[in-house]
Amino acid sequence: MFVRLQGVTKSVTRSLLWPRWLPQLLPSSCVLCGQTDRNAVCEPCHEQHFTTRPRRCVQCAMPIPTTAKEIRCGDCLKNKPAFDATIVVADYAAPADQLVLALKFGAKLPLAPVMAGMLRDAAVHYADRGLALPILLTAVPLGKSRLQERGFNQSLEIARPLSRQLNIPLEPLLVRLRDTLAQATLPTEERRRNISRAFVVPTQTMNYVRGAHIGVIDDVITTGETLNEIASTLKRFGARRVTNIVFARTISK
Repeated sequence: MFVRLQGVTKSVTRSLLWPRWLPQLLPSSCVLCGQTDRNAVCEPCHEQHFTTRPRRCVQCAMPIPTTAKEIRCGDCLKNKPAFDATIVVADYAAPADQLVLALKFGAKLPLAPVMAGMLRDAAVHYADRGLALPILLTAVPLGKSRLQERGFNQSLEIARPLSRQLNIPLEPLLVRLRDTLAQATLPTEERRRNISRAFVVPTQTMNYVRGAHIGVIDDVITTGETLNEIASTLKRFGARRVTNIVFARTISK
């Protein structure tokens, strides 16, 4: 079943993508170039850095040649991930990484709706290609110690405004059973063991998951091990399809 955005077209005005109250919370300058502007990311920076849409693997969002016959990259064809699709805004490189780092480690929470607006653009583009959008969203949960240390879950901060902008419900479908080491600190071969069986669908949300197409919100996808484990968990509990909706994609696994 294909779920399309209701009443959403490419002609949606910028005011819907950038909340009107945002300039009151952010400095009156672009966070990327520093030029005075009423938006957190000025129009020239947005046009320069966030409007190009390179062809990507439909499953993991790695860039693929425009001439490729397959819609999936070689890695996904060889070792199919548990998730079915991935929507991203940009590669995890300058300047997109500045937004991620400022939100995640600088606690610049007003950037979350900005990033959500860009993700909404990417989701509209995805839907305009005739591809199915989820009927339910969830954010990657943090472990208790990391949540206490940081004070917020950056994925949830992005997911809340994105849910409103896409008019897709957001539910806490997953519980993290244990704290894990930061994936970015581990060698590739250890990341799968680190995240294995780290999530569960609690009893009270099982009925939401069963038979549903679920969108999983995160800030960055690197090797994809965390999102793969989440998709495996959701499907083990009956999810029909899982689509990652992630702000940035590391371009080397």
